[in-house]
Amino acid sequence: MRSIWNGAISFGLVSIPIKLVNATESHSISFRQVHTEDNGRIRYRKFCELEDREVTQSEIGKGYEDADGTIVPITDEDLSHLPIPTARTIEIVAFVPADRIDPLQMDAAYYLAASGAPAAKPYTLLREALKRSHKVAIAKYALRGRERLGMLRVVGDAIAMHGLLWPDEVRAPEGVAPDTDVTVRDKELDLADALMATLGEVDLQDLHDEYREALEEVIAAKATGETLPQTPEPAPGGKVLDLMAALEKSVRAAKESRGEGAEITPLPDRRPPPTTERTPPKKETTAKTSSTAKTSSAGKTSAAGKVSSTAKPSATKTSATKPSGAKASAVKSSSAKASDAKASDAKATAKRAVAKKSAAKQTPAKKAASSRKRSA
Repeated sequence: MRSIWNGAISFGLVSIPIKLVNATESHSISFRQVHTEDNGRIRYRKFCELEDREVTQSEIGKGYEDADGTIVPITDEDLSHLPIPTARTIEIVAFVPADRIDPLQMDAAYYLAASGAPAAKPYTLLREALKRSHKVAIAKYALRGRERLGMLRVVGDAIAMHGLLWPDEVRAPEGVAPDTDVTVRDKELDLADALMATLGEVDLQDLHDEYREALEEVIAAKATGETLPQTPEPAPGGKVLDLMAALEKSVRAAKESRGEGAEITPLPDRRPPPTTERTPPKKETTAKTSSTAKTSSAGKTSAAGKVSSTAKPSATKTSATKPSGAKASAVKSSSAKASDAKASDAKATAKRAVAKKSAAKQTPAKKAASSRKRSA
């Protein structure tokens, strides 16, 4: 990889010669400006205003325009002698935990490559120190005409540097959050958690630029004269009137896309249990006491007929209620005994009838013999 800056890392009294290499690259498709009538290229030519002629890139340098329009030329040699220590040095000023860095400050990323064999030992020392401390290094460096802030961290076996915006370059999020008071219910949060759990994690290596792929298809179709691919129908939009229904539909769609069942498994309730006071059961002593008092007072002040009349409804109610438990079994046993007694009586009656019939069939001789036996 081609280096874009050469210098050194200043680590206390340790100096590590390094080369700065871009850590990222752009895969976006670029277009040329063309004349719409004949597709001719539109080019920008650089002219010198004083000589009124086109100049080459080698003839172009830097200059600062003063307030009165005067141009002050600045050469690369002038920039290399800036009166700051970071002109050609990445000066480490502190070591802090990684979570101290606000991601909003992140800018371009670079790799720091060791420049030559003498840089291998101090480079490895700094890398291992960063690993063991679980910290990142905050540094200052000069690049492209201004001093910048950077963060050094370990990536694999290399040291990477992220350009950081200065703290005063990050704007505060004033007026961004909604200014309307909104209440989010626990059930809505539970469904949001279920949707997050269903979507799960993703391997960033599986993500790719679908816009660039679609653009390549369009360019290929135009080049070969084929029919352009059709744009898919956009998802139906509109206002979300029922947030709960939208969340439930999202969870089902996410599960179906992953080949899972569409049923929504309720998450455990994370709310604290409500503190409810148990009310003691009502006592029935009041009704019993009043009925007892009425009965006793009626027995003392009125005749026995009144007492018996008050007892009749209870007797009627008792007889009307269904027997339960031992009473039911006793009733069954008594009915069984009555049926057995009836059966035995029927058998005895049948025996007597048979005896009478047999006695009627005896002959006069047998009767005389039997009478002689009885007289003897």
